[in-house]
Amino acid sequence: MGEYSGKAEIKKRIEELRELIHYHNYRYYVLNEPEISDAEYDRLFRELEELESKYPEFITPDSPTQRVGAKPLEEFGTYEHSIPMLSLNSVTEEHEVWEFDERVRRALGEEEIEYVLEPKIDGLAMELVYRDGVLVVGSTRGDGRVGEDVTQNLKTIRSIPLRLMKERLPLLEVRGEVYMPVSKFKELNRELGMRGERMFANPRNAAAGSVRQLDPRVTASRPLDFFAYGIGRADGREFRTQWEILNYLKEVGFRVSPLVRLFRSIKEVIECHDEIEKIRDELDYEIDGVVVKVNSIEQQNRLGTISRSPRWAIAYKFAPREEFTKVKDIVVQVGRTGALTPVAILEPVQIGGVTVSRATLHNEDELKRKDVRIGDTVVVERAGDVIPEIVSVVKSKRTGAEKEFRMPDRCPVCGAEVLKEGPIRRCIGVACPAQLKERIKHFASQRAMDIEGLGEKVIEQLVDRDMVSDPADLYFLSMRDLLKLDRMGEKLAQKILDAIDKSRHTTFGRLIYALGIRHVGEHTASLLASHFKNMDELRNATYDELVSIPEIGPEVARSIILFFEHESTDRLLRKLEDAGVRYEPAEEGEKTLAGKTFVFTGRISIPREEAKMLVEQLGGRVSSSVSKKTDYVVAGEDPGSKLAKAQQLGVKIIDEDEFMALTGRK
Repeated sequence: MGEYSGKAEIKKRIEELRELIHYHNYRYYVLNEPEISDAEYDRLFRELEELESKYPEFITPDSPTQRVGAKPLEEFGTYEHSIPMLSLNSVTEEHEVWEFDERVRRALGEEEIEYVLEPKIDGLAMELVYRDGVLVVGSTRGDGRVGEDVTQNLKTIRSIPLRLMKERLPLLEVRGEVYMPVSKFKELNRELGMRGERMFANPRNAAAGSVRQLDPRVTASRPLDFFAYGIGRADGREFRTQWEILNYLKEVGFRVSPLVRLFRSIKEVIECHDEIEKIRDELDYEIDGVVVKVNSIEQQNRLGTISRSPRWAIAYKFAPREEFTKVKDIVVQVGRTGALTPVAILEPVQIGGVTVSRATLHNEDELKRKDVRIGDTVVVERAGDVIPEIVSVVKSKRTGAEKEFRMPDRCPVCGAEVLKEGPIRRCIGVACPAQLKERIKHFASQRAMDIEGLGEKVIEQLVDRDMVSDPADLYFLSMRDLLKLDRMGEKLAQKILDAIDKSRHTTFGRLIYALGIRHVGEHTASLLASHFKNMDELRNATYDELVSIPEIGPEVARSIILFFEHESTDRLLRKLEDAGVRYEPAEEGEKTLAGKTFVFTGRISIPREEAKMLVEQLGGRVSSSVSKKTDYVVAGEDPGSKLAKAQQLGVKIIDEDEFMALTGRK
């Protein structure tokens, strides 16, 4: 922090820092195109914190340091909207959309009509009130007239600006939807499940539960996001069209869905609705339809409202993804990580054009919480790319003949012991057939034993034909064995055998990673390889010794100990030794990305800071700009201009899955 000659200069510097941080937040959270490194951003933020701490009289409500910090409330206050937040009439059939268009044209005569199409985000409608460009109130829709004041919670959402960019009107009411990205929802539910806490039914419930926390620190810990779609009052500015409003919202610092479109005919609207319905499962946010609005504000005003809905807009919903059916049985499915998942066998039912006959019950705690029994009538939901799940039980239809289900204490596939980790029961047998294909794929992968040519289809045949019962069996395969496989010639078989033979000589870190110990990724494997001289030392390590290693926590330590306690692990290690697998001890953690430079663009499912840490731990570095010296550009969702520059310079572009593989997270 520099030296300042007086308070006026200090105040000026504080204001400069706020403007800079607001700008860089906008670049990062709205545009996904940061202009400075995380370290530079942190330096600016720390300087602002230090100045405000020393001179608290200069703290303002819109300071970036004030996003989190308010005390928990005893209850939410209320807020009356200056213009009611109307609900929309919903339609599900194409002919109803044509009828809407006919009504609009009858009312407006021969005038030209444009329609704006917006995705109908399945979240919570919110209103944000800005006075002179500063956020002063954030409220829920409520009954349309009066909502709850959740200002301090909405301030924690990084894509909601505390201060607007560019023009700052005396009063501006911005309307939009708070939602939780699907990928973040899955992560949150996994964490809640591991802690034995109640999981959310869907992303919308997760968003609602997060916004309505009396303690804003809880809201701040939840991965919420915001799309703006409209304006209430706007003192000092008139808008002629909805399209103009959407562009204005982007200009002053809001995220607007990239799926918004402007059309001159209702036919184009219907075609776009159908196209978006096809790709809805590829989006990282839930949508249940599209909103169709007359573009002209003057025409909207003439069309008016009926009851509490506008005549100038409708919600054109997608096919429903919830139906009623009956539970015929409950079985246990063993996943690739050994997790035992209860699965309901259902009377087949059509949901969203797909026949559903199975639905996940997630884990034992969820099974008990929902109290699902064999014979129950249930509500089933199919959302996104998630396996269909049971939302609730219709208990009023119970007859008394329903049967409760209990989770097994032994793996139903291999009979090995089942360990309960929070709400999840897990088979710990390393040779469990249910896990075998995935274990061998992992063992042979490039970042593990690197057995080139041993692809997914070859591995599936080897397992299905009982030619391998664990990864060590790969080293005892012969030319005769491989030639029995489909589409296998001598040349390919020899290539695989050579690769298997080459992999007998590896590094200690690679071998640890290849074993597939739960919670031990490539980075953790290299830490273990640096700390222990050989496999005997590692397998005899105590819990206290493991947790004393930086970055090895209690959960990882317990997982390592359990892995080496199991008899099947003993057999696997002996077979690998008999097969001639040898490794070089590591002097220090393996720096697999040493000298490599990464640049990130677009949105990925893990925090940018965490991605940066992964690269740096493996010896690489992260840059904020693309140059000829860049080795990898990691392109996420909605990538920015860095992607085009990488293509122009011929820099290697990888997606998130490839990045995770490089860093040992996959």
